[in-house]
Amino acid sequence: MSYSYQTVGSGSGTARKTFDFGRTHVVRPKGKHQATIVWLHGLGDNGSSWSQILESLPLPNIKWICPTAPTRPVAILGGFPCTAWFDAGELSEDGPDDWEGLDASAAHIANFLSTEPSDVKVGIGGFSMGAAMALYSATACALGRYGNGNPYPISLRAVVGLSGWLPGSRYGILQDYFSKEVTCKLFHVMFSTSLTCKHEISYLLGRGLRNKIEVSSEATRRAASLPILLSHGTCDDVVPYKNGEKCAQSLSIAGFRNLTFKTYEGIGHYTVPKEMDEVCNWLTARLGLDGSR
Repeated sequence: MSYSYQTVGSGSGTARKTFDFGRTHVVRPKGKHQATIVWLHGLGDNGSSWSQILESLPLPNIKWICPTAPTRPVAILGGFPCTAWFDAGELSEDGPDDWEGLDASAAHIANFLSTEPSDVKVGIGGFSMGAAMALYSATACALGRYGNGNPYPISLRAVVGLSGWLPGSRYGILQDYFSKEVTCKLFHVMFSTSLTCKHEISYLLGRGLRNKIEVSSEATRRAASLPILLSHGTCDDVVPYKNGEKCAQSLSIAGFRNLTFKTYEGIGHYTVPKEMDEVCNWLTARLGLDGSR
């Protein structure tokens, strides 16, 4: 499936960029269909691998949609092409943001959910870069719009992010909502190694996102009511644990009050049965699932 993203240049002309998404794998509910969740894979992976994991979970009332990201050159891999939801120079919010890629993938995901029955609760989850994409969608849902200003059409009921980070929280937020003084302060603390300054980064990034959300009472309400589950292993050497912590702090400061952050001691950049059990229990509770086949 292709998705065209239109960009407006400094002149009167427009440019259209096309993203070709890979195959989508669907796991049908074994019981009554109560919820649909789009689950997003990590960098270089595909929808098939996660569909097999999700099919084995004791969640018979969930329909899982597992799309595959476009194959594109990725900066962190030296331009080597692989499946990626957006281009990334770093697997953290400190990297430059690929707004075109983020918005194109978020719209592709929303398109799947837009066709679900009205009585079915919908959500997004993911691992690593997939978690980052899910969290970008969560902020778009709260704000009511994508980064390009187009309306975000879905009312999400749950978001899950495993071993991920929060993209779109660096320059995009600074550009529109921070004063020159605050922006200079943020760049100063970004180059500091002290723990106090690292906490201040989370505060400033969260404050920037909060400033966006507080413009609208509806956005404030959506952010406060959206359930989010984040989890991260302390020994993650791909997306370091501190990035997961910073993500949770930034979202909490921004007004996402219904947020749970789980720490897994000694776990690296992978999932374990205990973590997936927590995901099952959390989804069952937040979505009000029957749990019967």
